Amino acid sequence: MIQVTNLTKKYGNTQVLNIENLDIPTGQSFGLVGNNGAGKTTFFNTLLDLIRPTSGEISNNDVVVNKSENWKTFTGSFIDESFLIGYLTPNEYFEFVGNLRGMNKADIKAFLQPFKEFFNDEILGKKKYLRDLSKGNQKKVGIVAAMMGNPQVVILDEPFANLDPTTQIRLKNLIKKLAEDKDITVLVSSHDLSHVTDVCERIVVLENGNLVKDINTSTETLKELESYFSA
Repeated sequence: MIQVTNLTKKYGNTQVLNIENLDIPTGQSFGLVGNNGAGKTTFFNTLLDLIRPTSGEISNNDVVVNKSENWKTFTGSFIDESFLIGYLTPNEYFEFVGNLRGMNKADIKAFLQPFKEFFNDEILGKKKYLRDLSKGNQKKVGIVAAMMGNPQVVILDEPFANLDPTTQIRLKNLIKKLAEDKDITVLVSSHDLSHVTDVCERIVVLENGNLVKDINTSTETLKELESYFSA
């Protein structure tokens, strides 16, 4: 379970996060939506200890993330291309991440096999540096790497951005399949209300850093979200 308690983040006099309480149960597929500047990426960065909170805390499976690094052993994430190592090829990067996750070469090869369609023959074995890939292909590498090593928590910030429609559909299927495992907690942020409604069983709306809606996904959720953001 991920637990957020009295979490705030301020830059000077500007408060960008203010979440009094938020619990995300183990196994839940959780969506985070909001306009630009709502605090989505700041929240994920705080959850990954890339940003320290001004006050309060986040615990990931009973580990307070800014007080211990033990959560890193069971958490996979991709926020943006800064998570990648640009001078490596995709194959080298997968080997690097796999080694960190305790996977040998056979494990890595077996893990990557189901993603061949997702990669669309543009990633593996091309001997092209990550920095030279398109934004979309960089994102594919980062998303798949986040799933390596059987993580208990997977965090994906705007995973659908820069992907073509076919790849977006394939990614939705991957996330849905991942979320079927009730031992894995999946957190996804997105500007695309349709996509996040399709893949998440619960959706939280942030506005100016505040939690303003907390919705269990149903057939009416997309309309509810569209109505809220068009008001």
